[in-house]
Amino acid sequence: MGAVSRFRAVAPLASLLLALGCTVLGSATPALSEVRFGRNVRVGGHDFSNRTYDRNNRAIIHLYRREPRNAGCAWHADGRGGRVQICHLRRKSR
Repeated sequence: MGAVSRFRAVAPLASLLLALGCTVLGSATPALSEVRFGRNVRVGGHDFSNRTYDRNNRAIIHLYRREPRNAGCAWHADGRGGRVQICHLRRKSR
């Protein structure tokens, strides 16, 4: 009887480990996506309409409560053959 109870305790653990292993393997591959902003898209009150970002053209947007030291947006090389647009913007109030 002791062996049966041990087997019942191990079976859920084995299925949990199998599910965890499948989740880890499934999340190891990067997800490829493209973001296309349409009309009237605003980020922090700033117009980001009709812009497209993907794995080669990325965006990093920093929003500040006060005026940032280096305000605005600029394109930079990302070191992987693509470009990244870095924006330092002041959050507009409503």
